[in-house]
Amino acid sequence: MEGPGAYNPRTVEEVFRDFKGRRAGMIKALTTDVEEFFQQCDPEKENLCLYGFPSEQWEVNLPAEEVPPELPEPALGINFARDGMQEKDWLSLVAVHSDAWLLAVAFYFGARFGFDKNDRKRLFGMINDLPTIFEVVTGTAKKQVKEKSSVSNHSSNKSKPNSKVQRGSEPQGKFSKAMQPKEEDDGFDDEDEEEHGDTLCGACGENYASDEFWICCDICEKWFHGKCVKITPARAEHIKQYKCPSCSNKRARQ
Repeated sequence: MEGPGAYNPRTVEEVFRDFKGRRAGMIKALTTDVEEFFQQCDPEKENLCLYGFPSEQWEVNLPAEEVPPELPEPALGINFARDGMQEKDWLSLVAVHSDAWLLAVAFYFGARFGFDKNDRKRLFGMINDLPTIFEVVTGTAKKQVKEKSSVSNHSSNKSKPNSKVQRGSEPQGKFSKAMQPKEEDDGFDDEDEEEHGDTLCGACGENYASDEFWICCDICEKWFHGKCVKITPARAEHIKQYKCPSCSNKRARQ
């Protein structure tokens, strides 16, 4: 089993790569794998922690027994609050503590391997360019993108395709190849990039990319990389109403 301290990144780039991997794993636990995560956080069990690994995997487990631990430990006992509050509030709470843990691990490596002021500043700048787990889980990051798009739309007289794809007889339906390739018109390119460049995948939290297939959930209206939710363009053609894994799981529990 891979442990939280499986290897020691020594450069700013290595620490950031470690951060991104752990972050992606924890986002999976709180979004696409939320049903499995919910079940593993049984309040009847001992104090449990949510770990993210550099391999983009996650694990719910007991904390390390050694003192001090090899790495900072995540928030302890996340399972005890599971049934005492609304699920979305509980997931948001775990997300906040997960963000704090990721920063603690990243700056632990920085301190251990002697990062100077400039290295720490560069590392935090790279980290700060990504939305937090809390922003991904609560949809705050998506709202910020929508607000930016709204301002962009208001300040321009040019007509642009809706970032929510067309729902008529268009073959694209509710999905697109990265919200559809940009128009040939040079004047439109910059605006489309500005509108969609910060759109984030609801599963991995990564940004919009012009060469990847995306699909939008009809329930929560979040966009997802097709590969993150295991949907291909061919399969999407036959989907009348797409529900992401998180929305499907919530509906099943109700």
